[in-house]
Amino acid sequence: MSEKRRITLKDIARELGISVSTASRALNEYPGISEETIKMVQDFAKKHNYVPNSIAVNFRKNKTMTIGMVVPEVVHYYFSSIISGALDAATKKGYRLLISQTEEKAELEMHACHAMLAGNVDGLLISISNETSDVSHIQEFLDEGKPVIQFDKYSDKLKTPKVITDDYQGAHGAVKHLIEQGYKKIAHINGLENVQNSVDRLAGYRQALIDHHLEQHPEWIPHCQQITEEEGYRFAKQLLESKNPPDAIFCITDLVALGAMNYLRESNRKVPEEIGVMGFSNWKISEVMQPSLSTVEQHGYQIGLRATELLIESLQSNDKSLRDQKIEIQSDLMIRNSTLRKG
Repeated sequence: MSEKRRITLKDIARELGISVSTASRALNEYPGISEETIKMVQDFAKKHNYVPNSIAVNFRKNKTMTIGMVVPEVVHYYFSSIISGALDAATKKGYRLLISQTEEKAELEMHACHAMLAGNVDGLLISISNETSDVSHIQEFLDEGKPVIQFDKYSDKLKTPKVITDDYQGAHGAVKHLIEQGYKKIAHINGLENVQNSVDRLAGYRQALIDHHLEQHPEWIPHCQQITEEEGYRFAKQLLESKNPPDAIFCITDLVALGAMNYLRESNRKVPEEIGVMGFSNWKISEVMQPSLSTVEQHGYQIGLRATELLIESLQSNDKSLRDQKIEIQSDLMIRNSTLRKG
């Protein structure tokens, strides 16, 4: 037999004098196939560098073994952690991950979803963009019987499982820590008012103030549009130069907190003595800021891992009970120097 081309299952069957189905079953160690036959076929396959034609196998199964993943940003510590978790879970089960980013644009998200649907991915993992309100392009996957798992930012219009950080619990714990450190006038630089994680973090912030009978003011809750360092700087300046300045700022993300810290350093305000700063996400940069930034760890890797496991479970079992459940990954408070006034 020539070794210049890759051998096929038919070649193995012909050389060993067995049927193609027996060769296939022996390679996959099906029950009812003798150990002697299994060993004979697998040894022959190994000796001749047999590689299964996964494309043909998956075509017969009407599967591509490819999962689509849509994220707002790829070069982003939190989302890169989610991607790492998703890749590990997918690879373990023999799936490939096709990744696209939206740059927080609804139009790019729609194009990415249509391309993935046209490419016949088996299912979709998605964190919707800040602009997304119409989710019909995601609903198309469900209409074709393809499972969808939403993670991080999601839409309640879609009846799918959701794997998210417990943003309410994380925000409540962050503000509670600030209060325990003696801060009494706490502002919150929030995100977009129609994005669920911004809504939940704002609710956690407000409830912590209510629980401790502290004052609240609408002007202490500016809303970012792009969630940028520049907005953090601008809103910190606006808050601290107002007639009723806060003594602590809880920021929607670490990037926004970095901008706030830059303003405070430039204006010679002492952190944490005069004002405390709390972030959210636990980017690597939060550890090297001066002073180091207290923040909330979202466990992005675990979110990506669990979302992908759930999607693959759905693909393999077609378990309809998976629909519309919400899995919340508990966050952890990372206490560093930007809020630590008491030992």
